[in-house]
Amino acid sequence: MPIVQQGDINTTALVVPDLYVQIVPPQNLVLNGVPTDIVGVVGSASWGPTGQPVIAATMADYAQAFGPIMARKYDMGTQVATAVQQGAQNFRCVRVTDGTDAAAQSMVPGTAFTFTALYTGSLGNQIVLSLGTGSKPATWRLTVTMPGLQPEVYDNIAGTGAAFWTALGAAVNSGLGPQRGPSQLVVANAAGTSLTPAAFSLTLGTGTAGADGAINITAAVLVGNDIPPRTGMYSLRGQGCGLALLADADDPSQWTTQAGFGLDEGIYMVLTGPASDTIQNAVTVKGQAGLDSYSTKLMFGDWLWWSDRVNNVIRLVSPQGFAAGRLANLSPEQSSLNKPLYGVIGSQKSGTPGSGQSTSYSAADLGALLSAGIDVISNPQPGGAYWGVRGGHNSSSNAALNGDNYTRMTNYIAATLAAGMGQYVGQVINTSLFQRIRATQLSFLQNMLGQGLLGSTDGSLPFSVVCDISNNPPTRTGLGYVQSDAQVQYQAINEKFIVNMEGGQTVQVSRQTLPTGQPA
Repeated sequence: MPIVQQGDINTTALVVPDLYVQIVPPQNLVLNGVPTDIVGVVGSASWGPTGQPVIAATMADYAQAFGPIMARKYDMGTQVATAVQQGAQNFRCVRVTDGTDAAAQSMVPGTAFTFTALYTGSLGNQIVLSLGTGSKPATWRLTVTMPGLQPEVYDNIAGTGAAFWTALGAAVNSGLGPQRGPSQLVVANAAGTSLTPAAFSLTLGTGTAGADGAINITAAVLVGNDIPPRTGMYSLRGQGCGLALLADADDPSQWTTQAGFGLDEGIYMVLTGPASDTIQNAVTVKGQAGLDSYSTKLMFGDWLWWSDRVNNVIRLVSPQGFAAGRLANLSPEQSSLNKPLYGVIGSQKSGTPGSGQSTSYSAADLGALLSAGIDVISNPQPGGAYWGVRGGHNSSSNAALNGDNYTRMTNYIAATLAAGMGQYVGQVINTSLFQRIRATQLSFLQNMLGQGLLGSTDGSLPFSVVCDISNNPPTRTGLGYVQSDAQVQYQAINEKFIVNMEGGQTVQVSRQTLPTGQPA
């Protein structure tokens, strides 16, 4: 009684009399939408790996991986913090350096034994290593501490002379078993040390100081290289990011490069103009840069005042983290327009609280920016006196696709189809295949309709899928081609709300009389 998977045997050529049980997989593949809340952030930091995407959900996760927020331009932690305040909680963080970064290193006094920070950066200067008596007789215990992290303890290290130092280096570099793995803070090098061990306390930065490599960062460094090993922005390839930003990258010469990357990866890239920019200059520079793409959202260079509680200072920061964080916390059919932002205490145009300055954007100002494909964070909003994104637009000049919702919905649907429909490749082309392909896509789109991501004003079905002989003639299928054509109508965003009110003493009011029992 063989049990086989469907397709594993030729059921038209069986010879042996028997019961053959075929396992038939579900005929209709089910698509589950890909995440749209992943935010890629590229910038500098004082600790952590470089050129490697690191997952973070909270500021605690970020601090453990990259150290504290640094009060400087191009700081990755600043953008993560402002995005977290908007509700974002799914990040892929990539640290970059200018090549001058260095790892803190110190030598145990009187020996050639060295400890080196696992990563480059100034935070490594605060690592403290202490050697004292172990829990068991004739053993030693090494404790490695860094502010904000749990201490690493390597206990009961035995031996004398060279044997001890070798064992100490092995404990740090390889761990002491399942309960105490290799150090996540330092690496050790015994360097042939053979002296009798003695207790010590050592601060790592007292030898060779660690350096962040953040002094000469530029937008080009944040963009990085697309040649393996990839660096900067290109390290986000294949990470599934729905949104991404290069911290404070205000150089217009790098905007179109980011736009191209956004199109390649299906990522909504959030850009920024330079601080203290003017409307006329922003419009001119955008035109000269040749930026006209739905894959980017260009924020006007009216930077925002933000309270940095880690460094206890009010700082001027770019609007990227606020915009990206708010979008990440919205369903893809939504627009950032008129949604409250949190943590903003002022802008360059409006001033900081207590400055006595109170300036808002005129309709002419907003018209010039939005018609040029430049968005801005301002106060007030149409819904009230709060900070928010004023346009909800991307950088495209095409009115049919210049909304946040177009970019995010298009990327979402395309990424979902790319992630799930590939299972049909390699299957036999017949009517059944056409039906299953169509059913899969219709099921996914129907789920979107049921959840409110799709809809129509007249109640009609806002999508259709064609996959049959009408678009797959034998001349094409005979060459191995199968084509599925889908049309999806997105829901528009109410941007210009017109309320007509006729009033006056001569107005004649007409009232509609409804049948008895029918609600007005």
